[in-house]
Amino acid sequence: MSVKVQFLPDDVTATAEVGEPLLDVAKRVGIDIPTGCLMGSCHACEVELDGEAICSCISAVPPGKDEITIDLYIDPTW
Repeated sequence: MSVKVQFLPDDVTATAEVGEPLLDVAKRVGIDIPTGCLMGSCHACEVELDGEAICSCISAVPPGKDEITIDLYIDPTW
């Protein structure tokens, strides 16, 4: 099932499949999400998915939705 993924604040949109890693979707449309990568424990890749803070390195496009919004907020110290 295809899901429309909107990346804010730049309003970049992509089509992704359920279960596709969020980092892969972002990279495909030219968005760089920094990673530490300590598999979710460093929180360098933290984004908001429909208002909930998640680590994009260990998250995928969720099932059950036609559209999701990912708000990028990047810590400049990373």
